[in-house]
Amino acid sequence: MSAKAILKTSKGEITLKLYPESAPQTVANFVQKGKSKYYSNLTFHRVEDWVVQGGDPKGTGTGGGQMPTELSNVSFKLGSLGVARGGDIRVSNDSQFFICTKDCNWLTGQYTNFGEVTDGMEIAGNIAVGDKIISLTIVDDKPTKK
Repeated sequence: MSAKAILKTSKGEITLKLYPESAPQTVANFVQKGKSKYYSNLTFHRVEDWVVQGGDPKGTGTGGGQMPTELSNVSFKLGSLGVARGGDIRVSNDSQFFICTKDCNWLTGQYTNFGEVTDGMEIAGNIAVGDKIISLTIVDDKPTKK
């Protein structure tokens, strides 16, 4: 399974390293949505001083389906990639994701942590409500045969 993705936004590109070891279902879902162009032209609907959140097809924070939460002890820190959820810790949203723009350790063990920003954190920090996701490209990390 691929472990890298490029999130192209209206502010620039963000490179993501995914964690299939600690969140296999979440990573598989994110990869599938990337390959199907699900995220293309969706917006970031939530921006606070610690997080930017997008991936909601309604653009309101109320859209998307459900999937099981995959809890781990992977710490939420600056650049962590997580999955939004409602009040039930066992159920996460299947499309809304967030990027921590500062350390968010209080989320550890409460939300699915499925990756991190490896390049473009300055882009993530400049995202505003309404900025667009242009595309999510999944990068195959397997070496090519010559």
